[in-house]
Amino acid sequence: MRSEIRTVHLGPDGRLLEETTDGLEPVPADRLADHLAEELTPPDWATDLVVYAHGWRTPPEDARAMADGLLACAAEQYAREQALYPRLPEWRPWTVLLCWPSGKRRGMGEYRKMRDRAHALSTDGHAGRVIGRLLGYLDVRRGDPAAPEVLATREGQYLHLVGHSFGCRVLCEAVQWAAEGPATLGWSMPRPPNRPFTADSLLLFQMAAPRDAFETLFTALDEAPLHGPVVATYAQADLATGFWHVRAEKRAGVGHAGIGTAPAPVSGIRMRGTGEPYPHDALDHRFVSVDASDVFVHRRGWSGAHSDHVRPESAHLLLSLADHAR
Repeated sequence: MRSEIRTVHLGPDGRLLEETTDGLEPVPADRLADHLAEELTPPDWATDLVVYAHGWRTPPEDARAMADGLLACAAEQYAREQALYPRLPEWRPWTVLLCWPSGKRRGMGEYRKMRDRAHALSTDGHAGRVIGRLLGYLDVRRGDPAAPEVLATREGQYLHLVGHSFGCRVLCEAVQWAAEGPATLGWSMPRPPNRPFTADSLLLFQMAAPRDAFETLFTALDEAPLHGPVVATYAQADLATGFWHVRAEKRAGVGHAGIGTAPAPVSGIRMRGTGEPYPHDALDHRFVSVDASDVFVHRRGWSGAHSDHVRPESAHLLLSLADHAR
């Protein structure tokens, strides 16, 4: 099964970085469009595009290990249980790993600094342009799922956004900024007007944000190029978004207690085992809160099970979203 990961680096101000003889340096403004075209043109062999954004205190090598691990789980799950994904005859993901300087220290001051940076990567930087490029708003070479003539051998390329911890904030902000002006076939949610290309799912593992974030922080998601569901996992053993999030934000986070209030009804389901299918109607909602308390249980230090999402069950959820998007 073919797969590839392309790493994109963002600086503290959100600007795109490129490799030079002196290390990573900001891409000059007059070369930004060319750089995006060089680095973010999906290959024709890809059936699905995956953008993975890591969380707080995650160096690039650890972020790569997480992305590699999740993709390996997905490949094994697909090979073993392909019958669970009848609309997914092939799974060949091309993955963009979005790396950002997420800090090294613990503490409330560092937490707040990284929290604010996660938003600024799009509001002041280029994270939204990365998503916009993949959507096709900055270039028309992405295959349109509704236009088989673009890619005659398959329906097209589907885009899945996957975040962990603060990376969930990065993606929620980025998809709102991805297309300032101007789909998939499988979901019942209406397509945003004047947006021929949309992200097909937004999967948020252990989101480090208040439970009402979709009502208070990410209020423009309905206008964003997002056609599929917003799916967020949570687990009681996640201390980072439980005990520590309460200290920082005075309330529990999504990753500990699930999505709270939102602009649309929130559907609550449990995380399925790798041999149990997700019915279409279980995921076909604008907001889906997935209780992974029986799955994400392996605790590591101060954060508990906050990073226990690289598991076959998580890959099963990702594949199910890809399947139902068709």
